[in-house]
Amino acid sequence: MWITRKWYCRSFQMVFRFALPLLPYRNPKIIPSVAGVADVCQKKSIESVMIVTDSGVRKLGLICFLQKTLSEAGISYCIYDRTVANPTIWNVEEAREMYLSHGAQALIAFGGGSSMDCAKAAGARIVKPKQSIRQMKGLLKVHKKLPLLIAIPTTAGTGSETTLAAVITDSEKHHKYPINDFSLIPRYAVLDYHETLGLPKGLTATTGMDALTHAVEAYIGNSTTKETRMMAEEAVHLIYQYLKAAYDDGNDKEARSGMLKAAYCAGVAFTKSYVGYVHAVAHSLGGQYGTPHGLANAVILPIVLRMYGRACEKKLARLSKNAGVVERGMKDKDAAACFIDWIQWMNDTMGIPRHLPEIQEEDIPVMAGHADKEGNPLYPVPVLMNQKELERIYREVKGR
Repeated sequence: MWITRKWYCRSFQMVFRFALPLLPYRNPKIIPSVAGVADVCQKKSIESVMIVTDSGVRKLGLICFLQKTLSEAGISYCIYDRTVANPTIWNVEEAREMYLSHGAQALIAFGGGSSMDCAKAAGARIVKPKQSIRQMKGLLKVHKKLPLLIAIPTTAGTGSETTLAAVITDSEKHHKYPINDFSLIPRYAVLDYHETLGLPKGLTATTGMDALTHAVEAYIGNSTTKETRMMAEEAVHLIYQYLKAAYDDGNDKEARSGMLKAAYCAGVAFTKSYVGYVHAVAHSLGGQYGTPHGLANAVILPIVLRMYGRACEKKLARLSKNAGVVERGMKDKDAAACFIDWIQWMNDTMGIPRHLPEIQEEDIPVMAGHADKEGNPLYPVPVLMNQKELERIYREVKGR
């Protein structure tokens, strides 16, 4: 039975790989400053917008400059600031209601990946009022053009400003799942390093390692293209150069700018070449325990890479050499091992734990089932795993 399923998964992935050049992927247009948002709205005759953010971002006053520029341009706005760390169906529905009651014409996602995911899903519900979020779960279930969506990241990691995915939590079922559709890719992304200055060390670390996970999983999968390999290599090079610097000094402008670019490049890479089991497991942990996505990815990544073993050795070696993490003359086996050791060293030096002991043994089969359904057959991973094999990842992440 598993042999047949493996054949099906690889066949499914092969079809997607050959279809990549024909699919309507697009990269968002980049706006270098928040000041440019009002100009875009005016050019598109938009008079009213909704800003989707979270209470923490709003309390810090990070959206004040955006509010000022919109007001000066005569653009009215409402603010939805109740997005939680793992945005829920309730968040999406509440944001949708505010958008409609205000008569907004566009969405501005301001914050981390959670705010962007909430804005994307709200946009999907706005254009498809008769289709629930649960019905949109999976691949290509939206099919309709969203209202203008502008993404302004305040963290450098999720890459959600470039991707076709929104990850939403079903609180009732403790299940977190992605909605994937080309219409969810934002039309514009604002890469303004000023919005990331002073980001707390913990968020800097976990969101940065989130970007690294995107780049690595995209690179070692079986659906890469010349563009996605180049973007992943650029992302890893920038993370190697700038993440620790941004962590050590939150006001390092060069490092913050470099990390924003890294997150963008990694986002472009994985939205076309997909991710892998690290993400599938991380999503299930987020749904079950509310584990922050970047933290989960950071902890899981070195564990899963070691479990893949020789299946990803050559690709990891090529990535680490091309990104400048190891010397080009190093043997592939040694280069791959050094690259994984570097990932673990980054986690250790930035205070990210090696394990997540809150995982409960009795929850593992259910979470592994969710990860199995998410990952298979979509994710073109180096080594295919069924539910029972995926359970081993959770036990390794839990620690002994």
